[in-house]
Amino acid sequence: MINKWRRIIRIDQELRAGRFPTAQGLIDLFLEEWGETVSERTIYDDLKRLRDELRAPLDFDHEHGGHVYTDPTFVLPAIYVTEGELIGLFIGQELIQRYLGTPFEAPLRSATDKIAEYLPDQVKLDLEQAKTFFTFKPGVVVAIRPGLVEDLHRAIRSQKKVRIYYYTAGRDEWNERTVSPHHIYSREGDSYLFAYDDLRQQMRNFHLGRIERWEVLNESFERQPDFSVETWMASAFQTERGDKVYDVVIRFDEYQARYVRERQWHDLERKEEQLGGGLIYRVPTAGLGEMQRWVMAFGARAEVLAPDELRTAVVEETARMAELYGH
Repeated sequence: MINKWRRIIRIDQELRAGRFPTAQGLIDLFLEEWGETVSERTIYDDLKRLRDELRAPLDFDHEHGGHVYTDPTFVLPAIYVTEGELIGLFIGQELIQRYLGTPFEAPLRSATDKIAEYLPDQVKLDLEQAKTFFTFKPGVVVAIRPGLVEDLHRAIRSQKKVRIYYYTAGRDEWNERTVSPHHIYSREGDSYLFAYDDLRQQMRNFHLGRIERWEVLNESFERQPDFSVETWMASAFQTERGDKVYDVVIRFDEYQARYVRERQWHDLERKEEQLGGGLIYRVPTAGLGEMQRWVMAFGARAEVLAPDELRTAVVEETARMAELYGH
């Protein structure tokens, strides 16, 4: 539905142009320009709001058969933004549109463009100039099929089950699942569906980029009463979960500790400073696979101290790498 302020601004433009708009004329105009039908009642509510709330000198000109401003110098109140708000709007545009690179991009681009459309000319100019001061580049993103996010959102809202044809990367196999969708979770370019899986009889994570086909069913479901996103992801490391939570302990040398200590990698992490500048990193997590990939990215500057399962996995992978490179 057309936003009420967008309608009012368009009505104001007609009045300021001296076109003596009528209710029917505005209905026809909105249908022609925006492809939407607005009721006569809505038009009269907009005119009332323009007159009563915005103090517009609005009257009906019987000679011309339409509405008119009796004071031609009247202007709608301007939209004022601070420098910080301007930067926030710009960052919202750039970060949302460029970083995500997913089906979220188009509707978010439309929303921010509509906001910018009604900013004063000087603010629009400053918004364009901001592009010379900030640059945002997207991370690595996985392609998601068009329409999937919108259909899943509709299914979550209406509590309808969804049949998906899904690729399980760990087992390298495709299969059909019927799931009860609860939440969509996005992090660093990856988006996941948290859903109750009829096959496994438990909540599972499904990567949206691995859903090839889907169908929103007429079958309804009841949300899991004890499900919360915070609890569900508390034991994960980044996006990977598991069945057992481990107390992970990693020692970083002096060099790598400089970069590890400046970021928060997990909500439940603890960092212990060591003599000489090193760092002991502790975190409870069930995502050992993701943790292994993370710690190995630091090379010899990170050593897994616990648990034994993670240390062994890193040792075995390191041995395979040495063999691969002929050492």
